[in-house]
Amino acid sequence: MAQNTFHVAISVNDLPTAVEYYKKILGIAPAKVKPDYAKFEIVDPPVILSLNPGGDPGKVLHLGIRYPEVSEVETNLSRTKAQGVAVREQSGTTCCYAKADKFWVHDADGLEWEMYTLLEDAEVHSIVAKTEDVCCRPAASKQGGVQSETAANSCCGPAQGAKDETRLVQIQAKGSCC
Repeated sequence: MAQNTFHVAISVNDLPTAVEYYKKILGIAPAKVKPDYAKFEIVDPPVILSLNPGGDPGKVLHLGIRYPEVSEVETNLSRTKAQGVAVREQSGTTCCYAKADKFWVHDADGLEWEMYTLLEDAEVHSIVAKTEDVCCRPAASKQGGVQSETAANSCCGPAQGAKDETRLVQIQAKGSCC
């Protein structure tokens, strides 16, 4: 029987430097490296660690659980809804170089959780209708008239402008991720 896998997405300042550092401390090579994303799949304990450039480096973007089967996502979605927890459903969405069925929730303090199953790898970061809807990366915001990046990401919350971000993400305008 396949097991669930814990997922942690963090912001990093410099992706190549972060990848090299995590290779040293984890003792494994990343499972996936793209110009704007990297993922380590740790076997014991089972953890998916994704590195996302930008935002507030060293901070958690979101947590999650990767289920081995679509049916487990559906079961947990139904259970969560029955408990009165607000969910955001995304079936067949492409985000972070993967196609997945997922749903998002926030904990009592606003931390985002991604509950998903991997359907297949993808060759593009996201498939969205608009650039602003690219998911799982920090979004720019203005605070006190100063442009800054926040740890919010557009898959989990309202889309913020992405116009000033580095154009490393490949986007296909088909359907909507978010």
